Formats: sequence, structure tokens, C-alpha cells
Amino acid sequence: MAKLNETYELMVIFSVKDGEEKVKELVERFKTMITENGTLENVDEWGKRRLAYEIDYQSEGYYTLYTFTSSPDFPKEIERVLNITDGVMRSLVTVK
Repeated sequence: MAKLNETYELMVIFSVKDGEEKVKELVERFKTMITENGTLENVDEWGKRRLAYEIDYQSEGYYTLYTFTSSPDFPKEIERVLNITDGVMRSLVTVK
């Protein structure tokens, strides 16, 4: 029998080159998207951190960890949106 809901973790590294306001806007945008499609359990903002290696000539990024519960088809949709959003450097969705 297929699971109806699963708990996921989403780690996103946002670009800080456009400023703090743009980062806060993106964090809120994805909070809203998760809330509309599932249950947001926790948002852990790690803040601005130095990257292990440069990504697109940037050495710093804003790390955010979302924990949420949703149906199994939502993570694919949020990955698609993350991949086409300007300001997102890297992202990873995993089953918790």
C-alpha cells in the first residue's frame, strides 16, 4: 500500500548577491508554497555561510532547512520550481 504522506527535508542555498531583502522574499515564497501543498513543520534558517567551493563565482550563500510533510508528488514540483528560480544556488529534497 502506498504512503499517503511522507516527511521531507529541503535544504536550499540562496544567493546573497542581490541583498538580504531578496533572500527573505525567497524564504517566505517557499514557506508559502510548502504550506499550500503540505504541512510545514519547521524552518531552520542557518543564515549566511561560507561555501566549501565557489558556485557561480560566489563564495557565500544563505542556508535554509525546511522540514515538511506532504504527498509524494509534491517534492518533484518544488524541485522543478527551485531549479527555475533566480536566486537559488543549490537545493536538495530528501525523505526524513
